[in-house]
Amino acid sequence: MPSLKLQKRLAASIKRCGKNRVWVDPLEVNEVGMANSRLAVRKLLKDGLIIRKPVAIHSRSRCRRKEAAKRKGRHCGLGKRKGTKEARMPTKLLWMRRQRVLRRLLRKYRESNKIDKQTYHHFYMACKGDKYKNKRVLIEAIHKAKGDLTKAKTLAEQNDAKKAKSAANKVKRDAKASAQNSK
Repeated sequence: MPSLKLQKRLAASIKRCGKNRVWVDPLEVNEVGMANSRLAVRKLLKDGLIIRKPVAIHSRSRCRRKEAAKRKGRHCGLGKRKGTKEARMPTKLLWMRRQRVLRRLLRKYRESNKIDKQTYHHFYMACKGDKYKNKRVLIEAIHKAKGDLTKAKTLAEQNDAKKAKSAANKVKRDAKASAQNSK
């Protein structure tokens, strides 16, 4: 059985591929062994005695399946972790995300006149001081503060009205008393 090193090298060169991609028909080894020029190898390629094998398919199905499982939270246990907790998800990054969410909400509320600038500043500083852990909690706090503000305002108005009424009654009483004294 002749060595087909030359023929494989020439075929690889002609087909522009690696030598491992060249397939020689095992039944026609003697005929292929006779070819010692590029022209002869070209003829054998044309006849189909030498062919270029297709590229082996590298399937990603297993990889996709594992990624899907990871999205569900599998394969992330203590044994699979390489970096520290801080390296895997930095607390600074979480803090920045949270601050941006809360500040965006406050800005939106201020621009739509849901809160005035003093309230905005108060809540901005409270957010900076790590008082609100998420958007929902901040919204609840804003609603509560607005409710307290309106309650205080109505109470103040009621007190003012009471004072005005009692002052009017006093004036009336004093006028009545002075009228009785003058008789």
